[in-house]
Amino acid sequence: MRLFQKALLLGLVSWMNCAGAAEIGVTDSSITIGMTAPLSGPNGAYGQDMKDVIGAYFKQVNDAGGISGRKLELIAMDDGYETDRAVANTKALIKEKQVFAMIASYGSSPTTAAMNDAFGPAKVPLIGTISGADSIRQSPKDNSNNRYMFNVRASYANETEAIVNQLVGLGMKNIAVFYQNDGFGKSGLDGVIAALKKHNQAPSAVATVERNSLDVSQAVQTIAKANAQAVVMVTLYKPTAEFVRQMKKANQHPQFMTLSPVGADLLVKELGDDARGIGISQVMPYPWNDTTPMVREYQRLLGKQGKFSYYGIEAYAMGKLIVDAIRKSGGKDISRDKLVSVLESMQNHDLGGYRVSYSANERLGSRFVDLTVIGNGGRVLR
Repeated sequence: MRLFQKALLLGLVSWMNCAGAAEIGVTDSSITIGMTAPLSGPNGAYGQDMKDVIGAYFKQVNDAGGISGRKLELIAMDDGYETDRAVANTKALIKEKQVFAMIASYGSSPTTAAMNDAFGPAKVPLIGTISGADSIRQSPKDNSNNRYMFNVRASYANETEAIVNQLVGLGMKNIAVFYQNDGFGKSGLDGVIAALKKHNQAPSAVATVERNSLDVSQAVQTIAKANAQAVVMVTLYKPTAEFVRQMKKANQHPQFMTLSPVGADLLVKELGDDARGIGISQVMPYPWNDTTPMVREYQRLLGKQGKFSYYGIEAYAMGKLIVDAIRKSGGKDISRDKLVSVLESMQNHDLGGYRVSYSANERLGSRFVDLTVIGNGGRVLR
């Protein structure tokens, strides 16, 4: 009888442990979210802006009671926009820090590598990345790791098509491309080539710069020889600024166009008055106009003294999406599997005037693209 009672007690304890076992990264009082992005170096301002906004939004949610009583905790690591560090950080966040999910990655090559080598195989969802690369937009049917990647922005193909259509619509036929030699730049280059092909055109010149480098002299020589009417720049703000400066020194004054990752405010800060007239495609609502509900919420979060930016509003969209998805995942009884399933069920999900859509076989998120230009005083104009 004693043996029977002992076995029954052990079985009951075991069942209670299993029944009460929480998902990794989740306790009775907290949900831990991981982030890897450049927080220092040439592109550190991008990651720091995202980290600050997500941290402020999580605090707002926590101050209002959290999610079913649990507080959100953000653990952010600096990868310097280096692929190997991004993969190592992702593995450390999952294995050592034991985060529940990931948010706000940065860069096409770092995110693609982390998806295939780290968070994908670990079945840990990543919500949002600053990348429009096709590699992270494949159907999970084609790459099972893509099941755990949820994009919040439009693709580079969407951005480059909008830019090319604008330039061709203005009668331009001599369009060159200056791109960063990595997954980001090559994806943008492919997008420009595809968009031009629809108009029976091809780039008049193509030149490149290495990631985290400002050595653009050869690129300037190559594109100056073509005497291009316009140059589509698939680069980040420092090499973009250096290229524009050197092109103007070479007495070249084409219409400069660039993609959303450049960061309009950072480009203006780097270039000053020379930024005037540069066109930029954007994948988020205009962050200085409060007509969109999500923008109003973002502006209230930062307050009247806040520094609004496209990176900031994108980070806010990522934060809203992960909070909405966790809330829809079942309150107390949440898991990574449930979070993924909930995200896959979000069709035309409204984040406040900005919508995202997913399904079991789709990870595009959004196709929203807006074209802007830098005006007098560094103001971004629509």
